[in-house]
Amino acid sequence: MSARGEKYCSEACLARYLEARNWNVDKSRKMLEESLKWRALSRPEDIRWPDVSVEAETGKMYRATFTDREGRTVVIMRPA
Repeated sequence: MSARGEKYCSEACLARYLEARNWNVDKSRKMLEESLKWRALSRPEDIRWPDVSVEAETGKMYRATFTDREGRTVVIMRPA
């Protein structure tokens, strides 16, 4: 597993996946693997405001007045 993938495999993260799948280990593992594949392909950590700002013009999203624990901008989406 890559260092990037390990970031999303903390004990707390694994517990969330288990809880989401009613403590079924096989289903939780599959869900986590799919999430890691999606992150590797989509690279959400590389999305910047200019990439999505056109959606803000429609009122579907806006930047929050706070940042997350790692200091990143939080984008609130309200699709309709």
